[in-house]
Amino acid sequence: MFTRAAARVTAPPPPVRRRARPLHAALLGCVLALLAALSLSAPPQASAATLREVTNFGSNPSNLRMHLYVPDSVRTQPAVLVAIHYCTGSGPAFHSGTEFARLADRYGFIVVYPSATRGGQCFDVSSPQALRRDGGSDPVGIRSMVQYVRDSNGADPNRTFVTGASSGAMMTNVMLGNYPDVFKAGAAFMGVPYGCFATTDGSGWNSACANGQIVRSPQQWGDLVRGAYPGYAGPRPRMQVWHGTADTTLRYPNFQEEIKQWTDVHGLGQTPSMTDSPQSGWTRTRYGGTGGQAPVEAVSLQGVGHSLPMSGMAERAVAFFGLDG
Repeated sequence: MFTRAAARVTAPPPPVRRRARPLHAALLGCVLALLAALSLSAPPQASAATLREVTNFGSNPSNLRMHLYVPDSVRTQPAVLVAIHYCTGSGPAFHSGTEFARLADRYGFIVVYPSATRGGQCFDVSSPQALRRDGGSDPVGIRSMVQYVRDSNGADPNRTFVTGASSGAMMTNVMLGNYPDVFKAGAAFMGVPYGCFATTDGSGWNSACANGQIVRSPQQWGDLVRGAYPGYAGPRPRMQVWHGTADTTLRYPNFQEEIKQWTDVHGLGQTPSMTDSPQSGWTRTRYGGTGGQAPVEAVSLQGVGHSLPMSGMAERAVAFFGLDG
C-alpha cells in the first residue's frame, strides 16, 4: 500500500536571481515525485475476464460440467491447462480457491475447469471404462473439453497440460495415461498412481490404495499406464508429483509409488538426477534431468497433510509446464 505524506509549505525567502533555477528544479522534482506516488497508489484496471460455463462441448458420457477461463491477455495460439478439483468440490470452487486463473492472467494461457456431477463430486478413476483410452466415463468428457477449446480458441495443440488435487490429482494421472498424445505434462497434488484406485465392483473408493497399501514394482506400475493405450509408441508426458508426509486421506506411500510408475514410463531408474530443498521442509527430486523441466519431478513436504496446493505451488507447477515464459 502506498500513502502520500503531507508536505509542510513555508514562505519562500525574497527572490534572488541566482537561486531561481535551483528553486525551480526543486519544485519540479516535488511534482514528479507526487505524480509517481499517485500512479503507484492507483488501483489496477479491472479485468473483464470471467469464468463462464460451456455446454454441448462434445462427447460427455458422464455428464460433466465445463467452466472456461480465458484471460484478457490471452496469447495467440494459447496453451491450455485443465485444472481438476478435489472430491466435494467443483470447477468454480477450484477456480476461486487456487492461483491458476491469476497465473493465466499473467502468462496468457486458458484454463478449463471440469466439474464432477456424481454423488460426492469425485471423478471416476476406478472403473474399467475410465482406465482405458476412449473407454467412456469422465476421461472422455475431459478430452472433449480440450478439443472444444482447441477448436473454438485456436489453442496450440502442442501445449496442453493437466493438473489437479486429490481426486483431481488421480484424474491427472489417468488423463496422462489414457491420452499421452494430448497432454505434454501434468502436475498431481496429493494423488495416487494410475490404476491404483481400480475397482471391479462398481465402487468409486479403494481403501487399500488410499491407505498406501498397494505396492508394486516400477515395471508393474508402468505396464498399467502402457496398457491404457496399447500400441502407443510416441513421447510420454512429463510428470510432477506433490505429497505431504502427514496426509491421512491419500497416504504418503502413494507418493513413492507414483515416482516408481512415471520413472518407469519414461525408461528411468529410481535414482534421482538431483535432490535439493527449494524451501524449508521441502525435498525435491528430479529424474532424467536436473533442469526445471525434467521428465519426472517429485516434491515431498514434511509434516503437511491433505491440503495441497498451498500458496505458491501452482506457480511452480506452471513453471514446470514451461508456461511462465
